[in-house]
Amino acid sequence: MYDNENTVQKSFDPDFLTEELLQAQWAEFIELKKIITELYHKKQHPLTILDVGIGNARIPKHLCGIKEIWDMVEKYDGTDNAMNCVEISEKVIADLGMRNKVSAYFFEAADLDKWNRTYDLIITTWFTAGNFYPINFPFETYKESGMRTDMATNEKFEKIFSNAYNLLQPGGEIIIGACYIDNDRTRRKQEDFYRKAGMTIITDDKDSFTATKERFWSQRFTHQKLFNYLHFVSPEKISFNPLDTYDFAMQVRIKK
Repeated sequence: MYDNENTVQKSFDPDFLTEELLQAQWAEFIELKKIITELYHKKQHPLTILDVGIGNARIPKHLCGIKEIWDMVEKYDGTDNAMNCVEISEKVIADLGMRNKVSAYFFEAADLDKWNRTYDLIITTWFTAGNFYPINFPFETYKESGMRTDMATNEKFEKIFSNAYNLLQPGGEIIIGACYIDNDRTRRKQEDFYRKAGMTIITDDKDSFTATKERFWSQRFTHQKLFNYLHFVSPEKISFNPLDTYDFAMQVRIKK
């Protein structure tokens, strides 16, 4: 999805993003700071963090600007499956002098079972979790075919977060945020943003995701769907935090 310069610029440009998306960015960051602080005091040592989909290194960039929070972080690894994002992140890391703590890797999230490190906290931010679309989804023919993709299960999503859960230290957590909430208002806002980016929508109100002919995909979620996808975790260890008052986005917290 983020494999060309034009896409990267639009996706990360605050002047291009909608107000709902910008506010979701800051809301998830505020909640993440609270979680880092809580987990640090619980574990009584600086945290190791894995950021799945580091993007433009937005999270470590802002964390390192707050000394009280940054001192709670021992090591911050970030992965991304788009080389453009890795290159942007590496420049941010170098420019801000974060190389002693932060590293960015070109790596496919679906291969986390091959990652040989463990962490106190694993995060995905900025709607990354909704981008994990099913293997072989027919972007080129979906609209014309009249077919529907059953999202009762999502093998890629389940595999990624199952593997991530296995990388957690005891007492660690996964934070998924932000996630689009599945309702018609959110769908329309997704579609408006993609059209603004010059893309062609190939889904409609009968789909629980928005996709474009340009191979963009953003899934929307209900609590029950996430419980189903995260079936390898006891339900009482999963909690949901709304990021706004208008049912646009939520953050998911998964404890081990």
